[in-house]
Amino acid sequence: MADEKYTHKRIENISSMAGGSDGADSNLSCARCGKPAHLQCPKCMELKLPREGAAFCTQDCFKASWSSHKSVHVKAKLSTLGSGEQNSASTDEGWLYCLRKGQARTPKLPHFDWTGTLRPHPISSMRMVPPHIDQPDWATDGIPKIEPNSDLQHVVEIKTREQIERMRETGRIAREVLDAAARVIQPGVTTDEIDRVVHEATIAAGGYPSPLNYHFFPKSCCTSVNEVICHGIPDARKLEDGDIVNVDVTVYYKGVHGDLNETYFVGNVDEASRHLVQCTYECLEKAISIVKPGVRFREIGEVINRHASMSGVSVVKSYCGHGIGELFHCAPNIPHYGRNKAVGVMKAGQTFTIEPMINAGVWRDRMWPDGWTAVTADGKRSAQFEHTLLVTETGVEVLTARLPSSPNVFPWLNA
Repeated sequence: MADEKYTHKRIENISSMAGGSDGADSNLSCARCGKPAHLQCPKCMELKLPREGAAFCTQDCFKASWSSHKSVHVKAKLSTLGSGEQNSASTDEGWLYCLRKGQARTPKLPHFDWTGTLRPHPISSMRMVPPHIDQPDWATDGIPKIEPNSDLQHVVEIKTREQIERMRETGRIAREVLDAAARVIQPGVTTDEIDRVVHEATIAAGGYPSPLNYHFFPKSCCTSVNEVICHGIPDARKLEDGDIVNVDVTVYYKGVHGDLNETYFVGNVDEASRHLVQCTYECLEKAISIVKPGVRFREIGEVINRHASMSGVSVVKSYCGHGIGELFHCAPNIPHYGRNKAVGVMKAGQTFTIEPMINAGVWRDRMWPDGWTAVTADGKRSAQFEHTLLVTETGVEVLTARLPSSPNVFPWLNA
């Protein structure tokens, strides 16, 4: 899954709203540090939630707690919908579960200025994970607890040999899971069926599908069709001849995550789409080729932007690659566009993803009302490829590299 580039900007805006909520009960303690509280979360007040857990001593504490605190609002919305506030005939379990930041994806579509021809379809219920599978801390309630406040959001971790070995194993499993998904892609197959294959292959390998219930994401992988840039939710829509579909898989195994994705052709695809997908593949390969100790993280975006511009396509700026390991998302951020301000240089032992999202038209994106599905602003197609990488003493190791058994689905690899 792509990390969101503008998360911190949103947090700053939200935290500034708390300034008008002075006057929290003097007997209340800060939900983060326990000191006397003087501010209240404005959203909690709007939702009429209990003051306990909604009070903070300063805007800094409120800002630092936002990543985990905001889930309280989502749970409140779930509870409200589940109690029958909406028409129960139109909100089965699968629909109710698809909530994020209080937004719903319902069968009765809200008014929305759709940018392309794709529309949301029904979502099946959340798939179950056997109790013997080791699960991340969001598996039960949808709320990551360790990740948001970890020091590794600011410091790039140097992995130990033991961590690296676990990541190699997890990366290989993630590759095998994605390959299983690739083999079933054809016209007439639903993206929900792809999700089922990903889920069952992950469980069979002893892993947990990392996206499942991560900030309430309702499925085990992301399937992004045509104009969807990333975070598409698998649903009942059947793939059509001429579509392109990105499948994004992350596996949690032995305490670490392995993340990769590829964009596939569905049946007979037009030449413009073939050009877009091949160019995106090349952008990732060119970026990987410069990874080694001493290279600045910001140079990745320069390499990708140069190749995309020469090919007549654009680079998405709203989402970026990310650090990965025992945390799903952490430092460093890896922007894919040119003239970015990423800080730091690569060092041996670091692990991160590069996952360029390349659009046939403009680079700007829009968000569907479900709060997850990011689409191109002009409705034109988008493609993406991703690998999890390890910086070695002499260069780079692709932990999610294609295997001899990987399906032969990209014509340019045969040239």
